[in-house]
Amino acid sequence: MTDAGALPGQPRGAVVSGAATARAVNVLAPNASAMTLDGTNTWIVSEPDSPLAVVIDPGPLDEGHLRAVVATAEQAGKRVALTLLTHGHPDHAEGAARFAELTRTSVRALDPALRLGDEGLGAGDVVTEGGLELRVVATPGHTSDSLCFHLPADRAVLTGDTILGRGTTMVAHPDGRLGDYVDSLRRLRSLTVDDGVHTVLPGHGPVLDDAQGAVEYYLAHRASRLAQVETAVENGYRSAAEIVAHVYGGSGVDRSLWPAAELSVRAQLEYLREHGLISGGP
Repeated sequence: MTDAGALPGQPRGAVVSGAATARAVNVLAPNASAMTLDGTNTWIVSEPDSPLAVVIDPGPLDEGHLRAVVATAEQAGKRVALTLLTHGHPDHAEGAARFAELTRTSVRALDPALRLGDEGLGAGDVVTEGGLELRVVATPGHTSDSLCFHLPADRAVLTGDTILGRGTTMVAHPDGRLGDYVDSLRRLRSLTVDDGVHTVLPGHGPVLDDAQGAVEYYLAHRASRLAQVETAVENGYRSAAEIVAHVYGGSGVDRSLWPAAELSVRAQLEYLREHGLISGGP
């Protein structure tokens, strides 16, 4: 068995519902799959002595899960006062409208189409509720509307799909862009270096206790994959599907993940073309 401390980011063990930091509690959604890992992590965040809580990513439209989130908050003596979204993928956001009905809260997101209420979210915004402080960090790349939330009191960052607790995320081309994603990873690295962030609270997978190690691993992984794709093109592979089969075929990556890998490869090809490293069509 591999020591978790030796893995990128130092993941904690099994993904479970419960407290992860002094201010963050996870409620794991029952939507496990190859793409969602153990399921979506729905985060309830609050000051320990506050009666108010913020929920990040209510998750899929699953009535049992949404009610479990409400019940978990109420059992801790808290009322959900606000709902936030890291991005609009259904496994994070599909249940938001129903959750807003259950909690009578507004939903704040970067994408206006996902908002319920007058307020959105943008880079540099600070969300305060019941003494809690969450700083909004723009992290486009996985999707154009991806956000992370810096929780300074716990020296933590809630990353949605930008950094996962296990494996790596896809760049969802054409909405997601590799250049933006690498810039976002560098932005998160600065949080670990300049702001002392050491804990990643991801949208899927276990909590990571070495945030800087996780970011550095992601940056190295992206550079390695980009080099592999560039080499594949130089060797005559042209389409994204051909490159995925060549690059991933012998790496043991589950074939169910190949469609997601193809999106990332398309983003990598676009990046290489934009930087004049390869030529050719789409």
